[in-house]
Amino acid sequence: MTASIRIARLALIAGFVLAPLAASAQNVAVVNGKPVPKARVDVLLTQAARGGQPRTPELEQRAREEVVLREIFAQEAEKRGIPASADYKQQMDLVRQTVLIRELFEDFKRKNPVTDAEAKAEYETLKTQASGTEYHARHILVESEDEAKKLIAQIKGGAKFEELAKKSSKDAGSGANGGDLDFAKPDAYVPEFSKAMVALKKGEMTDTPVKSQFGFHIIRLDDTREAKFPDFAAVKPQIEQRLAQVKLQKYQEDLRKAAKTDFKFPNAQ
Repeated sequence: MTASIRIARLALIAGFVLAPLAASAQNVAVVNGKPVPKARVDVLLTQAARGGQPRTPELEQRAREEVVLREIFAQEAEKRGIPASADYKQQMDLVRQTVLIRELFEDFKRKNPVTDAEAKAEYETLKTQASGTEYHARHILVESEDEAKKLIAQIKGGAKFEELAKKSSKDAGSGANGGDLDFAKPDAYVPEFSKAMVALKKGEMTDTPVKSQFGFHIIRLDDTREAKFPDFAAVKPQIEQRLAQVKLQKYQEDLRKAAKTDFKFPNAQ
């Protein structure tokens, strides 16, 4: 036997040996003679990544165990003839639609990403809306005007605003902190409260009770400042996420409007 023939036979034998090894490398396991492809593990890991889970060795191991268990259970279901049942077919049709729709929306997001220009424009809009003066106020909220007047008289007589707020205010949240409402813009409050608050100077208190839908307020203004807004880099991810959702919602709405159907959607424009 010549050397070239021996080499050819060895190569052929190696091919027969290595082929099954290459195939098995694409499988996680074999269950009852049926290979479980590694691609199923990759699908589970991709889904986990979409949900924000980091890819770790522990997650990969759980994914491998999951696909093998699924194969075991699926084979048993097939033995029992479940795929032929009407209920199974109906559910599979819903699953098929769910996967199709999810992939449609993922494809849209990939092809219509939020640009830096869009994110920056939205940032400037939000920044403008957030600009203006913030007021650091305290208040005491009581049921009656007479009770409010008595408290005003006590404060003017030397009683501490903070102590009376803790003892008398029915706004439990701020009352526990001496009536402190922290910094906020006027539009955070009901109009009657805001109007009285912005008319005060630092350190001043309302001379008369301020009536609102909640009761009667005694308001003290402790400080003011220009509203602060975070840098673009700090809020860019949230802005991009919001804009992406807005784009997707518009896409969905456009599809709904373009569809020919006799179904009447409630609240449709």
